[in-house]
Formats: sequence, C-alpha cells, structure tokens
Amino acid sequence: MVAGAARQVADARSDGELWSAGDRESFAVLYERHAEAVWNYAYRLTASWSAADDLLGTVFLTAWRRRSSVRLVGDSALPWLKGVAATLTRGERRRLSRQIRALERMVDREPEPDPAERIARSSGDRYRLAMVLAAVARLPRRERAAVELCLLGQMPVREAAVVLGVGEAGLRSQLSRARRRLKDLVEEEWDD
Repeated sequence: MVAGAARQVADARSDGELWSAGDRESFAVLYERHAEAVWNYAYRLTASWSAADDLLGTVFLTAWRRRSSVRLVGDSALPWLKGVAATLTRGERRRLSRQIRALERMVDREPEPDPAERIARSSGDRYRLAMVLAAVARLPRRERAAVELCLLGQMPVREAAVVLGVGEAGLRSQLSRARRRLKDLVEEEWDD
C-alpha cells in the first residue's frame, strides 16, 4: 500500500521533477508515462514490432544511464526519448547497411529473398510503411531528422527545433522540402 501511495504522489510530479529525482521509483513513473508513445514512434521508424520492443528497452536503458547528465526540453522527457530512439535507429540502419554490403561482397551471387520478408511485404500497410521508410532514408540528413521527429514522431515543430538546434522557420522549410521529395520518391517507387 505504501509503494502504491508513493507512486501516486510521484505521478503528480512533472517529468523534470521525476527526472531530477533520479531514483528507480521516479524513473518507473516516467517509463509508465512515456513507454507507449516511445514504442509507437519506434514502430513507425522500424515497421517491426520486435524491433520497436528492442528499441524501447534500449531507449529507457540509455535514459537511465544518462539521467544525471541530460537536461530536458520544456520539462518533458518525451522529446529527448524520441530523439534517442531516432539516433539509435539511424545507427542500427548504418550498421545493417554496412553488414549487408560486406556480405554482398563476399557472395558472388545475388542473395535470395527471405520468404518471411516476402510475406511481410505482401501485407499492404507494412509494405507502404516500408516504402515510406525507405524514401525517408534517401532524404538528406537534416530533412530526414526533421521528418523522423515531426512527421513520424509527431513531435511539435517547436520542440523538434530545439532538439535539432535550428529555428522553427528553418525546420518548417526543411519539412516542406522533405514532403515534396518524399512524394516524388514514393511515387517513383510505386511506379516501379
């Protein structure tokens, strides 16, 4: 009963207060408060339930380890958590890309498609999401970061501008250019 009462008191505190408390109970409240939003964002970045689960755990592990050195934007932990998810996803994509290129160099023939991948691609929603994510990956770095935070992560432009270290007008301009490029890239991919 005492733990439940303590958690209810902690729930009334802001993210900044919970974050600066730095104890397990406060961090558990932050997890309960933001885990679903971070998982949804991770799924939109990866188009994979299992990858989103793994990413959720890694994001909160990173948050726990860096809780004493991170300053929150606007007294909310969510923008920082989504930023970590985006960074981890980009790093994983780079790692996988390097690994695939290395494997292709080692094998003389074209790799056979995985049957599980064929089935996953046949699903309409997953296929479209994968197509959009592939188009996002082809965007210039700044536009890709803007899209990942604002469009995929549904982060307000004001908060994303602070996270990315740019002005709101500049970020809006990047988003506008990115939308035009994405439209062209997705239409190009769809026509193929």
